[in-house]
Amino acid sequence: MGQTLLVLAAGMGSRYGGLKQMDELGPSGETIIDYSIYDAIRAGFDKVVFVIRDSFKDAFIERFESKLKGKIKTEYVFQELDKLPQGFTVPEGREKPWGTGHAMLMAKEVIDTPFAVINADDFYGEKAYMQASQFIKESSSANEYAMIGYLLKNTLSKHGTVSRGVCQVDDNNNLTDIVERTKIGTENSKIYYYEGDSKTELTGNEAVSMNFWIFKPQFMNHLQSEFENFLKEKGSELKSEFYFNSVADKLIKKEKGITKVINTDAKWFGITYKEDKPIVKKELNSLIEQGDYPKKLW
Repeated sequence: MGQTLLVLAAGMGSRYGGLKQMDELGPSGETIIDYSIYDAIRAGFDKVVFVIRDSFKDAFIERFESKLKGKIKTEYVFQELDKLPQGFTVPEGREKPWGTGHAMLMAKEVIDTPFAVINADDFYGEKAYMQASQFIKESSSANEYAMIGYLLKNTLSKHGTVSRGVCQVDDNNNLTDIVERTKIGTENSKIYYYEGDSKTELTGNEAVSMNFWIFKPQFMNHLQSEFENFLKEKGSELKSEFYFNSVADKLIKKEKGITKVINTDAKWFGITYKEDKPIVKKELNSLIEQGDYPKKLW
């Protein structure tokens, strides 16, 4: 059975400025995407699909085609505002993309195997890809999905508070809910989430979602019909967004699908702001010194 990696790379990174997916962070000019694909290949993935904007097409092909040739199959699909189901149009004045659910739908015609979906600008660690690949090999139900649950303490920032989706699970480690905590930070080496004037301590071992999910190809059909519902309800708004995890949540609540939370102690780091760059470079160098990655990936 094949395994596909779906890389969501159409966002320009407004807070960051510029095409951060192409930032060279490794010692030989590697991007975070390079490390993600390298880890996916090691874990057994045999195809990568990039969701990009048409305007990035040449830059992506030039960057990845020559180095990935013969190592993994590649496909490029394009997220544009006007790529909508028949009968729908873009409301006048809308500039904001339609969200991660729409991005994922762009790949519907090129994915026919179980697939993992990741953010282009997040580093998830080799272990997480191994765990995702293992799940794909062992899970036979078309309606069983999974999410890699990172330890909260491994995802915090030294540059202030972060927003994280804290996972609630049942006795079988199936996801029941994701509670968005918009302000989590550290104080005197303790972790708190802040709400108004109050603060509540967390252990740091809570599982949080960093948008690394594993789906079966049939999920795309649910996504398609939910996107059409979304457009009917909110398609005239200029800033509404359609998220794939909301569709997974709806399926869980309707008992039409289950999502396993796969707990990992893999190290996560990401780039949100320019100030994060030196930290990421340092983290990568330290992994290379430990022997986790070669100095030159390809």
